[in-house]
Amino acid sequence: MWGLAHRGFGLNDPRWHLVSTLKAVGYQTILCGIEHESKNHHTAQLGYDQVLEVPESCSPNEGVDTAAAAFLSSAVTQPFFLSVGFYKTHRPFPTPEPADDPRFLRPPPPLPDLPETRLDMAGFHTSVRRLDDGIGRVLAALDQTGLAANSLIIITTDHGPAFPAMKCNLTDHGLGVLLMMRGPGGFTGGRVIDAMVSQLDIFPTLCELLDIPRPPWLQGVSLMPLLRRQVVTVHDAIYAEVNFHCPYEPQRCIRTDRFKYIRRFDPPRGPLVANCDPSPSRELWLDHGWTSRIIPREELFDLLFDPKENNNLADHPAYVAVRDEMRQRLSAWQRQTQDPLLNGPLPIPPGARVNSPDAVDPESSFL
Repeated sequence: MWGLAHRGFGLNDPRWHLVSTLKAVGYQTILCGIEHESKNHHTAQLGYDQVLEVPESCSPNEGVDTAAAAFLSSAVTQPFFLSVGFYKTHRPFPTPEPADDPRFLRPPPPLPDLPETRLDMAGFHTSVRRLDDGIGRVLAALDQTGLAANSLIIITTDHGPAFPAMKCNLTDHGLGVLLMMRGPGGFTGGRVIDAMVSQLDIFPTLCELLDIPRPPWLQGVSLMPLLRRQVVTVHDAIYAEVNFHCPYEPQRCIRTDRFKYIRRFDPPRGPLVANCDPSPSRELWLDHGWTSRIIPREELFDLLFDPKENNNLADHPAYVAVRDEMRQRLSAWQRQTQDPLLNGPLPIPPGARVNSPDAVDPESSFL
């Protein structure tokens, strides 16, 4: 996918969705809540057997856990795949609850520690707390029905938090996502694994765990050797990209244990503001000249000495060899994966909504 599903982008081939592979080997497939893969949210494109309705007494953003728990408490036919899509922790955040007192919350980098950002972070904490409660209700339903012992549970997120310089960015503030897995096959014991992994690895992991054929087009690797303690790493580098969010902002990156290299494919400019969700933190930066801060086309960070990715070493004489190697590896990955960006700027699909680069409001200034 090149861009956002609700803005007219979709999978090049919906048959490559996990649902198709699981259905082919006898799994019942169910969707509950948000999905962000079908063009303009035409969920039927993805091939789920069933889409659960959220109870009328609940808002679409609050009743996902109720609907999922009700399904699990019914006469479930196994094996099944249930995708539970929570809208939390998307903006807008709720009013902070007493347990999330902004006076005692320190915003993470790259945000400054100020009253505005602490209050914004408090709303995020409250949203996370409500998400945690919702997930807890789904897990309780699994326990109560006796399905938990034979169910693999995967909890993950789609990008970093919706704050400036996080979501839609290729620093670790944007790349780092939640990934927790629990269930049979080695996913027990409360282990923490520090090896670099990608969400691309989840699909092949399921294929090995379930002993089903692995589709030949998968790019990730199975995580099972990590679970079996056969290896300590499965990647010497991971790659990521941004294309369209609101405005077009093509960029690619490679991350190793030690270094991060980011390359942008449009002329140097300031931040594309519409690609950052409106928030008190964003307004604080805008009020202090954020748009005048030019972002270089190449960035290189030494994550050992600069884990917050503040010091760009792309032009530092001592890091020329590292930069050149990372450049070459990124280019090789683009060729290997047939990155369409190699053929020039990506076209806007017919009917897709894309903001102009100067847009501030994501709902205005369309191309």
